[in-house]
Amino acid sequence: MCSITALLNRTLEVDSDRQKVLEASLCQRHRGPDWSGIVEHPGAIIAHERLAIVDVLSGAQPMVDPKRKTVLAVNGEIYNHNELRSSESAKGYGFQSASDCEVILALHQNCGAKLVEQLSGMYAFVLFEPDNDHWIIARDPMGIIPLYHGTDSEGRLWVASEMKALTPVCDDVRLFPPGHVWEKGQDAPVKFYMREWMSGDLPDAPYRPEELRDGLTEAVKKHLMGDVPYGLLISGGLDSSVIAAIAMKHAARRVDDGGNTEAWWPRVHSFSIGLDGSPDLAAAEEVAEAIGTVHHGLHFTIQEGIDALSEVIRHIETYDVTTIRASTPMYLMARKIKAMGIKMVLSGEGADELFGGYLYFHMAPNAKEFHEETVRKVLGLHQYDCARANKSMMAWGIEARVPFLDREFIDYAMGLDPATKMGGNGRIEKAAIRQAFEGYIPEHILNRQKEQFSDGVGYGWIDGLRDHAEAQVSDAEMERATVRFPIHPPATKEGYFYRKLFEGHYPSAAAASTVPGGKSVACSTEKALEWDASLKDNIDPSGRAVGGIHNDAYGDG
Repeated sequence: MCSITALLNRTLEVDSDRQKVLEASLCQRHRGPDWSGIVEHPGAIIAHERLAIVDVLSGAQPMVDPKRKTVLAVNGEIYNHNELRSSESAKGYGFQSASDCEVILALHQNCGAKLVEQLSGMYAFVLFEPDNDHWIIARDPMGIIPLYHGTDSEGRLWVASEMKALTPVCDDVRLFPPGHVWEKGQDAPVKFYMREWMSGDLPDAPYRPEELRDGLTEAVKKHLMGDVPYGLLISGGLDSSVIAAIAMKHAARRVDDGGNTEAWWPRVHSFSIGLDGSPDLAAAEEVAEAIGTVHHGLHFTIQEGIDALSEVIRHIETYDVTTIRASTPMYLMARKIKAMGIKMVLSGEGADELFGGYLYFHMAPNAKEFHEETVRKVLGLHQYDCARANKSMMAWGIEARVPFLDREFIDYAMGLDPATKMGGNGRIEKAAIRQAFEGYIPEHILNRQKEQFSDGVGYGWIDGLRDHAEAQVSDAEMERATVRFPIHPPATKEGYFYRKLFEGHYPSAAAASTVPGGKSVACSTEKALEWDASLKDNIDPSGRAVGGIHNDAYGDG
């Protein structure tokens, strides 16, 4: 994974433009500490900061098509690049490297912007044709990779992986939407990722445990692609534990050559983080022992987390309460992982959205509403869990991969009859995953109830954040919250405190508008209130706040 910065629609060659692009790119160097590159043309300047994962020695960017001189900068991984290299769509292109990203240049030669329909992976890219000043910008279907765009005072288009690169030079900043592609001449990005499960019709594919197991196994195998040491994030919950267990079954051989050779790094390290006595640390240790990783249970204190909040918010570029709570321990963990020489990790994001794993899904009155809510959650992932995992890890130059969000597996999971995914009536959430992977991890971990990550690292973490915010924000400030912050005004002192920190880094209204909602409450959405009016007084997104469902709900002891 890397960062990209592009200045497009240049009409005059201004000497200072190159320096401006270099400075913007430098703001993102944490994403690509291994090498830098920049290509300048009269119509565009494109810069790249590289984190070398595949083809470490010869995959530098921006890449340039030797024949057509097309320039490409990519952030991400193309998991099906080997099969695409030998496809008819890549015919006639002379590959210069083993980089997975170069296949985009090959496909562009024959397919133009329609190339995105063939890519399986996580990516954001800018492609520029100097002969006609034509450009293409695209972002992967789920928005696993972040991407922003904006315009400067001269009306020129800027594109960057993170907002922090654009706010110094752009009058406006916007999220580039997932699953969209934008060509010069079009007024706005155009959606290319459209599936039947988004249409409103109820899916009806039958659930077969072996099909789920095979599909997720194939996704994990693809995500092991790489030429550098990797690790596994194990929170101690179901999702990350299953991903880790699958990975360990395939860790002995290199997936890049079809398993023909032994893995370059046969010992796989796993990581978890929590406060002393956290439920996640104990569970993760047990999982690691069962699957055979070299495990590192990392500890942090509430004060260490509080001390890091400002930097966390600067990196993840949000004031969303849930995201900040979960991002902080992840950010601290990433720094320690980096110190061990690990450059890529597998994580379990996406399962709760695909399979209705959040505890309020137990309240869904029927399969139709259950499915509609999973669709909403899946399509909103790019602003929550995807952003958290990517930016928290990339703050220290570590690539986070999320196999549950593999394109093919998403289509499989969202095509299932939602009735087969529903919990309730004595059936635990995500039972479909649990049944498919019986025997992979210890049974009581397999059946461990859902925890929000910010809960699982230690229940004192959320309480400590609330107490700190209470001391930092006065009642008078809260009374004027809607005046001070008219865009998504905070509803709690904790939210207000994060908003102040965010404003210190990103003071513009445009920056504030890139963050969805004000409280982004995971269990108190409008839909959940329709399902159960008792949630109307609960604006906290913690999983343990869903009384009657979570074993440690507030007020239950």
